[in-house]
Amino acid sequence: MNSPQDKAKRHAPGKVYLIGAGPGAADLITVRGARLLGEAEVVLHDALVSPEMLAWCPQAELIEVGKRCGQRSTAQLFINRQIVDLAGKYARVVRLKGGDPMLFGRADEELQALEAAGIEYEVVPGITAALAAASAIARPLTKRGVSRSVAFATQAKAADEVDVDADVKADTIVYYMGRDQAARIAAQLIARGKPATTPAWVVEAATTPRQRSHQFTLREMAAGEAAAWMDPVQPSLLMIGEALGQRETEAVPADGRPDAIRAA
Repeated sequence: MNSPQDKAKRHAPGKVYLIGAGPGAADLITVRGARLLGEAEVVLHDALVSPEMLAWCPQAELIEVGKRCGQRSTAQLFINRQIVDLAGKYARVVRLKGGDPMLFGRADEELQALEAAGIEYEVVPGITAALAAASAIARPLTKRGVSRSVAFATQAKAADEVDVDADVKADTIVYYMGRDQAARIAAQLIARGKPATTPAWVVEAATTPRQRSHQFTLREMAAGEAAAWMDPVQPSLLMIGEALGQRETEAVPADGRPDAIRAA
């Protein structure tokens, strides 16, 4: 017969792990993240997490939550309640988030819900999309004598509410969720002093088989050329700054695109 202590232990809340899935490729998750996925009983994952990533946790119950551009998404308050409820039923619960949980991932709201419920948690970092995209196009975000500051920003607002006043102070700027405002962002950066010739990249679905990238100037982006090029379905980043320009040592073919970038 089970003792009162055994029963109390069995009904104690489980532990929740907020894990960064990284930018997309299944083998870019951290070793710790992959190990914890392999031990999870239930995994609440973002809509854009790939099937290859979920192969790390074949034993777990899978629950899709999170946001997908242009489609209905799970409300954050409902996600918070789900995590808390599941922690009352399972010993190991994983909340799997794209990129890094602590950057544009609404982790604070989920952590507050867990703290209010007295549930133990651990945050496992992941590679955020900006770093992966910089590697994918072989362009540094910082460069000696050119760029010593980087801003990660989001413009997930109404189209007429773009605000770049703080962003313009950084040497290199990476916009998450900025596709719909690309032309407005570029125009306002130019209006606030960024040279119109500044390199302005778009990188889509970095590190996945769907990855595409293209370099524009800030002037071209302001004219709508980047928006016309982008796929409305794929996750994308806008990357702006002199550090992202062509290196003198790069061989440039007739189409003007470096060999390292052509494959992307």
